[in-house]
Amino acid sequence: MASPTVYRRTLPCPPAVDFTSPEGKKIFIEALRQGTMEAFFKLISYYQAQSEPAYCGLATLSVVLNALSIDPGRKWKGPWRWFDESMLDCCEPLEKIKAHGITFGKVACLAGCNGAKVEPFRSDESSVNDFRNRVISCSSSEDCHVIVSYHRAVLNQTGAGHFSPIGGYHAERDMVLILDVTRFKYPPHWLPLTLLWDAMSTIDQTTGHYRGYMIISKLNRAPSILYTVSCRHDGWNSVAKFLTEDLPQLLKSEDLKDIQEVFSVVFKSPPSELSELITWIAEVRRQEDGNLSLSKEERGRLAIKADILKQIRTTAPFKHVTRWLDSESSYCNTFPNLGDKDMLPALAADVCCRGAGLLTGCGSLGLSSGKCCRQIDVKQLNVDRENPVTLVSGTVTTGGSSEQGVEVLVPLCQREPSSLCLSNEGHCIGMHPSTADVLTVLLLSLPLQTWLGIKEEKVRVEVTSLLTTEDLSPLLQEEVLFLREQLHFLMTDIDAPRL
Repeated sequence: MASPTVYRRTLPCPPAVDFTSPEGKKIFIEALRQGTMEAFFKLISYYQAQSEPAYCGLATLSVVLNALSIDPGRKWKGPWRWFDESMLDCCEPLEKIKAHGITFGKVACLAGCNGAKVEPFRSDESSVNDFRNRVISCSSSEDCHVIVSYHRAVLNQTGAGHFSPIGGYHAERDMVLILDVTRFKYPPHWLPLTLLWDAMSTIDQTTGHYRGYMIISKLNRAPSILYTVSCRHDGWNSVAKFLTEDLPQLLKSEDLKDIQEVFSVVFKSPPSELSELITWIAEVRRQEDGNLSLSKEERGRLAIKADILKQIRTTAPFKHVTRWLDSESSYCNTFPNLGDKDMLPALAADVCCRGAGLLTGCGSLGLSSGKCCRQIDVKQLNVDRENPVTLVSGTVTTGGSSEQGVEVLVPLCQREPSSLCLSNEGHCIGMHPSTADVLTVLLLSLPLQTWLGIKEEKVRVEVTSLLTTEDLSPLLQEEVLFLREQLHFLMTDIDAPRL
């Protein structure tokens, strides 16, 4: 028996006013004269329908990122760099989003790790007047856009939680234009701003937190992010609980005599998923036939990433972390699999697989390291004397007999071999972000109040002084604060105190 089908829905009017109706056109013309439709033209140029019923957050973000002319730094199809829903899976696997949708905090996190400046406001953290003022500001400019998260039932529409961008504002009528990304269901429409606020002032049952809105603008710096928070794994909530609840309590309960003992509490107590919390963003591209040259943009990003690595390795926390790793209570013994990731071929195979998923629109391939990539080849490219680059190439099977050649560009930051982890076997290469690098940025990205419960005042002062961001270089400080912001966005999605 054939399943019933639906061709669109009738837009409930009122409270909505169809954008294409005579009244909707009149409101648009009036708002255009008032100067509060400037954001509309950029958004409408990149306006798209979500490709899956649960992709409203991804489609909304794709529209806004493209409207802000943010370069994703990786290819979409052919030679084109362009944001598409299939590329927005760094916080949540696409299959999971397809089944369950995406939360407010993870949309904010996604926007940040794709080169945008994000200012999120849940409705219980803001007011309707603040919301109105921010809508007016962004509607009168091309430099920022408003994404809203609301419950459709309040608007007499079918469905539940939903994301869409705001395309404009009419001051006298106090109405906003919703560019609904479910174009197959409802057309763009005008709504009373106060009614939309009521729809945002509802609780998302998935997280137990209020919905809200976020202001998205372009970062005034190069797309050079090296590290990002990964919450793709199922154990993310347990890691979050450890960092926000368990760790501060452990630090209060232990009689810690020095920094090494503090680090032992941090690194020996957490769930094993902590090793997957901070990941590094590789430059991934389709394999070009015999062409090993790098574009100006690729060279620029890799140079900045290599510089960040060098700066991390000159910090005092890095020296303490390497000392701890080299001690009898080595982190490698605690999480033996993490040490294996410092071997470039194994790491390259893993990144190669994930990169192929992004490039082919398949999302995460769900295959373990070394099982989907073959013919791994590692070359060093002397782009310039100061910034050599490692090129990892491989062939990936993407389903059936289909194959995809992938190249991963790795910043090369050489260091002297040490006894860390697998160096006795000759595997501590140091050609990419290592265990010590990742643990250092993790410590720096935790808020200083994490350490305030340490009993011994001398140790507490030493730790907080060591992990302050004030003395970091501007580039590394941006990197650390970005991670801290990501953690904050994600923590608001779970029942845990905020970072």
